[in-house]
Amino acid sequence: MLKRSSVLVAFYTLLALAATATAATPTPAPPDVQAESYLVVDYYSGATLAEKDPDQQVEPASITKVMTAYVIFKEIEAGNLSLEDMVTVSENAWRKSMGTSRMFLEPRTQVPVQEMLLGMIVQSGNDASIALAEHVAGSEQTFAEVMNAYAEKLGMTGTHFTNSTGLPNPEHYTTAGDLVRLASALITEFPNYYRWYSQPEYTYNGITQPNRNRLLRLEDGADGIKTGWTESAGYCLLASVARDDRRLISVVLNSPSERARTSASKALLSYGMRFFETHRLYGAGEQVTQVRVWKGATESVALTTRDDLYITVPRGRYDELAAEISVQNQIMAPLPGDVAVGTLQISLDDQPVATRSLYPAATVIEGSLWQRMSDTVLLWFE
Repeated sequence: MLKRSSVLVAFYTLLALAATATAATPTPAPPDVQAESYLVVDYYSGATLAEKDPDQQVEPASITKVMTAYVIFKEIEAGNLSLEDMVTVSENAWRKSMGTSRMFLEPRTQVPVQEMLLGMIVQSGNDASIALAEHVAGSEQTFAEVMNAYAEKLGMTGTHFTNSTGLPNPEHYTTAGDLVRLASALITEFPNYYRWYSQPEYTYNGITQPNRNRLLRLEDGADGIKTGWTESAGYCLLASVARDDRRLISVVLNSPSERARTSASKALLSYGMRFFETHRLYGAGEQVTQVRVWKGATESVALTTRDDLYITVPRGRYDELAAEISVQNQIMAPLPGDVAVGTLQISLDDQPVATRSLYPAATVIEGSLWQRMSDTVLLWFE
């Protein structure tokens, strides 16, 4: 049985102290942009700010290399690979990349993993992608199976990879929603490597190539992520902007030109920054409320959320949020710390914005015989 409580005093205190709260701003419809599919999401709260067919399966082109890099980073994290390891460039990697974007690797040469990663991330080198895939998994086909395994772990249910480069294949596809999910994982798990995505250029073998992401030079706070193009996929861009303690992730798929994908991304990210605001309500482990624990060694315990709780709302409407807590009635010891005993729901206009489970901040063991007997008597009057 659940017991509901009114909005927390602590929550109202958070609202009162919000220095950024402003008068409500009318929220227009998202801008009309040239793209078959797009999505804009707040990185911290996960809120969708604008979308068009985010679950439509489309070709990702070279945005595929974000997953290729993610797998390589995972291998480094696991200790199976290092940035200093030397990778031998195969004839296959060299030949397959001819006539496509490449970092101009020479066959049978050995190149450090870090240089290949930079060539893949900044220069979009297909030769580097294939060489890394072969080094890690023996073949690009086997590496694609690893990519799909990580896609499944990340919840990328609309995605299937057949190669490490994004070159066209009928069975190689993804969705805008899945790409945003991948980008969020990349930024969260590998912040030290993520900085490479904002590098403006890279030189290898005496050849300097610029980062193809023009948004890096046109949008304040833009720090990634990856462009893509094939004739069948059109012009694509997975992007991120971080400023004013916020981060947005956008993806634009199948735009008609390089200029169109950049303009669409810039318009959508500006829309998200201008007409929405994000606030951190509670940190992981921070007390949300306190509840009575019967027959325990302590009479009460704090309830917390497992993760930071961020909320994104239309600009100027932060102080209109409402919070409601539901907790189990008559919580008894022993009480483990890993079992949820309540929920916190944040709403705007009577519509849920976020719901989080509440957990005891600490395990509560059974009290003494006297404490248990005393509480048994008190429970008769509850």
